[in-house]
Amino acid sequence: MKRLILLILPALIYAQNLKSLIEYAKKNNDLLISSSLNQKSHAKDVDSKKSAYLPVIDAGGYYESSNSKTLRQAGDIYSGYAKVSFDIYDGGRRSSLLEQSKNEYRASKYDTKEMKRALSLEISKDFYAIKSLKASLLAKEDAGKSLQEQLTRIKKYYEARLATIDDVDRLQAAYDTNIYDLEALKLQILSKHKSLELKVGMKIDTLQESAFKEIIKKEIKYSDEIISLMAKEKALLSGAESIDSAYYPQIKIEDRYSLYGYGRTDALHPEGLKNQNQILLSANLRVFDFATLKNAKQSVVINAQALSSEVRYKIKEQKMEHELALSRVDTSKIKIKSAESALRAAKSAYETINKKYSAGVVDYVIYLNALTAKTDADALYKRSLNELEVAYAMYYYYSGKNLEEFIK
Repeated sequence: MKRLILLILPALIYAQNLKSLIEYAKKNNDLLISSSLNQKSHAKDVDSKKSAYLPVIDAGGYYESSNSKTLRQAGDIYSGYAKVSFDIYDGGRRSSLLEQSKNEYRASKYDTKEMKRALSLEISKDFYAIKSLKASLLAKEDAGKSLQEQLTRIKKYYEARLATIDDVDRLQAAYDTNIYDLEALKLQILSKHKSLELKVGMKIDTLQESAFKEIIKKEIKYSDEIISLMAKEKALLSGAESIDSAYYPQIKIEDRYSLYGYGRTDALHPEGLKNQNQILLSANLRVFDFATLKNAKQSVVINAQALSSEVRYKIKEQKMEHELALSRVDTSKIKIKSAESALRAAKSAYETINKKYSAGVVDYVIYLNALTAKTDADALYKRSLNELEVAYAMYYYYSGKNLEEFIK
């Protein structure tokens, strides 16, 4: 008993269901990590734009030494100063830039959310594709066992001169072809497995059974991709407003306090002021620039219009895909019933023909056709079950939902 547990334990440790794979991928997928870092970058940019409303404090100093001293000026002058500056009015530039930055941050959040949803769908497709391929592999392995048994039997008949070499060669050819198909399937499974591991970000040994809940509601909400595009459009329009602000007065105030020191002084080259406080109020208004800023704003507005058009297309596309996904679910259910019926018939026919072939009542052609039909029907039925799960995944995705919320 202990030995059995030790044999099963590794499989249980490394076995993963679909929900756990999606949850792990959301934390460890490299592309998602990159997107999250980009989101953090935009968050810091928002903080930077908010700080623009606060006064700016600068500190500095200088040292000046003249070989030939100018009359009434000391030969060496050194100074240190502190300056406080504040933009009283900038035509709304700061508020526009802040709004642009907020929308860019909002877009980056929805870009990350959309990437997570799209990744979840891709993982689901790979997950059930592997399940379908493994079902085909098992069906081929079962067929290989049957072919091996019949090949062993026909060889004994041939040795007893009760069968011809043609009978042996035809079964041998079918057996070898089955081995070829098995190896091809193993390569496909390996390829899909590696693709799944890359998306998830971990090594996967065994896939547990997983299924989606059937909660069909025809409601649909905009995908995160669409919301992101809307935010990017608003960001561009805010950027256009920030450009336009240059045509308004720019009013700024500065307060500078300086301390001075002197060297190489005499009666003709006396010391100057010890300290000084200067207040500067400045105003600037752009009068004419050959429509430079006007054209720059128009360029940004046109880009925003292009995004608006893309949003309209994406909304239509999501609605179409949602309708197709709903039809895909209904079609998959019909295909399951058909495949299940075909499997029952194929199994029944094979059992009968296998007995007749063993008794020498039917030839190898009928036997191989029956075996192929059973093998294909078995794989088709399992594949149709997995196709239904993928159909559910696509339906929830195009409904604007998070897939893992609907996994049992």
